[in-house]
Amino acid sequence: MHIDDNNENDATQEPEGQEEDHSRFTPPPPPQQEAPAPEVEGLERWQRSRIELAKVQAAAGRVRDELRKVIVGQEELISLLLAGLFSGGHVLLEGVPGIAKTLAAKLMAQSLDVGFSRIQFTPDLMPSDVLGTTVFNMKTSDFSFNAGPIFSNVILIDEINRSPAKTQAALFEVMEEYQVTVDGETYPMGFPFFVIATQNPI
Repeated sequence: MHIDDNNENDATQEPEGQEEDHSRFTPPPPPQQEAPAPEVEGLERWQRSRIELAKVQAAAGRVRDELRKVIVGQEELISLLLAGLFSGGHVLLEGVPGIAKTLAAKLMAQSLDVGFSRIQFTPDLMPSDVLGTTVFNMKTSDFSFNAGPIFSNVILIDEINRSPAKTQAALFEVMEEYQVTVDGETYPMGFPFFVIATQNPI
């Protein structure tokens, strides 16, 4: 029996006219990245920012001058109060009695021509004494909210360290979110809202 060697050679040979496909070995082209959009920063933008800062600086200078008329020798105290006011934060003043902590808070409100409220913290002070409470109105047969002394612009909290922890915790929401929630109702604070707390180290 004879085996045709030509049949084996024909089986291993590729048919004529077909080229080997190398596409699967070719790496895909890298993805095209879009060019970032050019930033629009013109001269007008920087000039406008400079003008706004100049207005803030002028306002801070006027308030500083008013405080200096009464408070003498407390430049650091005045600078810290202005920094807290214009940064949207609050200030804690710690010091012995007689360094014009309370007077500085009153003068700050007078210089800004805004409302002022003083809250004397005591060991028996309740959160409702600060925030307010909801009472029943006999005339209208409905509940109404009586706002507490916290609803003002410049708030002086005197001797904050004397109050219980639950009363201090009631200040977290109003100082952070500028609102008060009582009995499920939310009451926003007015602008500006600046809390100056004092405490004595003794």
